[in-house]
Amino acid sequence: MGNDMARYRAPNMVERDHYRGGGLLSWAGIATNGRTDLYVFTGGSATAVRYSDEIQHPLVRPFIAAMGTNAIFMDDNARPHRARLVRSYLESETIP
Repeated sequence: MGNDMARYRAPNMVERDHYRGGGLLSWAGIATNGRTDLYVFTGGSATAVRYSDEIQHPLVRPFIAAMGTNAIFMDDNARPHRARLVRSYLESETIP
């Protein structure tokens, strides 16, 4: 069996579910010594305002505070994470 056919062997198959009419947006914070609860956005898209109001203040701020002074907050550079509003909040809360 050539390399091209190996991807079709059962151990290499990945099942995917497709949903019509949109997707599911979720967020979670992880660290070597802890994690946040999984947050699921209900209705609409994840804008910078929603990210700030629903994630940063209620979830990120206390999570980073619990991690201690050596914590560094990282994200995946999604557009809402890079917005001026979000960066300003992180700076005002001194979250590196």
